Amino acid sequence: MLDLLQRLALALSLGLLIGIERGWQEREGKDGSRAAGVRTFALFGLLGGVGGALQSLAGDAFLGIAFAAFAAALAAFEWRESIVSGNVSATGLVAGLLTFALGAYAVLGNMAVAAAVAIGATLVLAERRLLHQFVRRLTWRELRAALLLLAMTFVLLPVLPNHPVDPWSALNPHQLWIVMVVIAAVSYVGYICVRLAGERAGLVLGAAAGGLVSSTAVTLAYSRLSRIQPQATTPLASGIVAAWSVSLMRMSAIAAGLAPQLLMPLGILFAPAVAVLAGFSMLFYRRAAKASGESPLTLKDPFELGEVFKFGLLLAAVTLVAKLVNGGNGGLGLMPLAAVSGLVDVDPITLSAAHMAGSEITPGLAAEVIAAAASANLVCKTGVGAIFGSRQLFLNLLAAAALAMLASGAVVTAGWI
Repeated sequence: MLDLLQRLALALSLGLLIGIERGWQEREGKDGSRAAGVRTFALFGLLGGVGGALQSLAGDAFLGIAFAAFAAALAAFEWRESIVSGNVSATGLVAGLLTFALGAYAVLGNMAVAAAVAIGATLVLAERRLLHQFVRRLTWRELRAALLLLAMTFVLLPVLPNHPVDPWSALNPHQLWIVMVVIAAVSYVGYICVRLAGERAGLVLGAAAGGLVSSTAVTLAYSRLSRIQPQATTPLASGIVAAWSVSLMRMSAIAAGLAPQLLMPLGILFAPAVAVLAGFSMLFYRRAAKASGESPLTLKDPFELGEVFKFGLLLAAVTLVAKLVNGGNGGLGLMPLAAVSGLVDVDPITLSAAHMAGSEITPGLAAEVIAAAASANLVCKTGVGAIFGSRQLFLNLLAAAALAMLASGAVVTAGWI
């Protein structure tokens, strides 16, 4: 009984939440001029909840019949309102039907899911002006890129085999395609950030967000832009180095989360490198500010599919070489293995070292293994800048990477961990 009352209260609350938004949108109208207001939407939710509760007593078909009758009645009232007001929008009708359905689901299904969907729907309804402005400003290239990204993620990714397809068990099409999707997504996020926040701040914000997922993807996307538009090399370098700094902090957080004893040694190892990279990012950012009026960055496409495929092929080649090097030596030692695997991905060796810390190896050695993987990955990303970016970008990245690795190397040499 108590559970049912809680579910009905949730159904009423969900309807009230959507009703408040609907009432606020139409707050200038006179009372009685709307087919449904705050109280009515609250009752819609409760009505759906009651319908869900009665289904167990009246049979499985009851809720479907009740929903059909409700939809017909609401559509009639909305039709009459549209004649009087001249508004042909179907949003009110759809919101009412959704409120009834959520009320029923709150009683029959997962309460947390019902609440989350209601909040999401309310946000969509509340941001009407923002969404309309976004659509008006959306270009065909942006829409096309978004559709390509969705197709890559939800159409092609599920059908790719999720197992190695080569004789050396190195190339997994599913995993390689995930990396390519991430690269395209990072490029798109950077593009949006530049449009919203401007060239310098947008590039750094987009890169920092991308660094949480894949700093390699950020390096590729921004390196490609530096070759196309060399006048924007400095702000692009600022974004790339910021992503590198975020990536090191992300690695430390993952490892310390699994093995808290790694927090101190990793902090000692990575703090100098993070400080160096952050300093370079700020330096490049300030240089870009002085030159911001000369030749602004102009973005035409959120991402280029051809460049994404090129990097996918490069990644496959590096993955295959790393697998052959490791397998051909009958299993490398832990430190060389970290250096080789770090060229491709730092997460596997980070997770492995964190699991072994304190049991199979000392926390200090585990931190050094993770640092070796990070250094190899930094070398790989600098190479990406050399291959896909402009010469000036490569020199900027080389300076930042070299000094960052020297700073962490000095900590190891001094024996502080």
